[in-house]
Amino acid sequence: MSKPKVFITRRLPTKLDQLQQIATIEVWEEHQPPPYEVILKKVKTIDGLLCLLTDQIDQQLIEAAGTSFKVISQMAVGYDNIDIPAATARKIPVGHTPGVLTDATADLTWALLMAAARRVVEADRFARGGQWRTWEPNLFLGPNITGATLGIVGFGRIGQAIARRAKGFDMKIFYTSRQRCDEELEKLLGVEFTEFEHLLREADFVTIHTPLSDETYHLFGDRSLN
Repeated sequence: MSKPKVFITRRLPTKLDQLQQIATIEVWEEHQPPPYEVILKKVKTIDGLLCLLTDQIDQQLIEAAGTSFKVISQMAVGYDNIDIPAATARKIPVGHTPGVLTDATADLTWALLMAAARRVVEADRFARGGQWRTWEPNLFLGPNITGATLGIVGFGRIGQAIARRAKGFDMKIFYTSRQRCDEELEKLLGVEFTEFEHLLREADFVTIHTPLSDETYHLFGDRSLN
């Protein structure tokens, strides 16, 4: 009996030995995602598709899939690029990877926050441009992070991971979200729920972790805070 065929739309940062034991795999080797027409052709002859957010898996593509096509698996937290109702109509299960990037996103948020506060990119360009001569007390002096006030807009998994890291910097932490957390979690993370406008007034740093929706589109807009 031949192995099922799986098409993977990008080179992945992992070994595929386990998958190769049970399936015949084909990996798109280019750095850019495969054109839509390529995936449309592939789904007619494969059993499974492993895709990314950059791939459009719409109704036309799902309906064009062959009778052997059994599963769509996506290496991403979200799945907005996949037509779920169309897959459901064909009884094709769709898998994704929720939570897999929570800590990585929180780590990168802190990298960006610290780089902005301490003007790392500006200082790097300054030094590489041959402009540095000697140390100066005020040269690229940024604000302190330790003991500052952090405002977290959106307090899901990532927002909470940010708060855990902020505790190590002895920060005062405000958060705002559609739903307030229970008091036990607030105490555990050392955070205080507040209204959006108050958060913007009080915070030295603001980090945003909300999905893009009609509710959050232009959330910040033009605001004059007293």
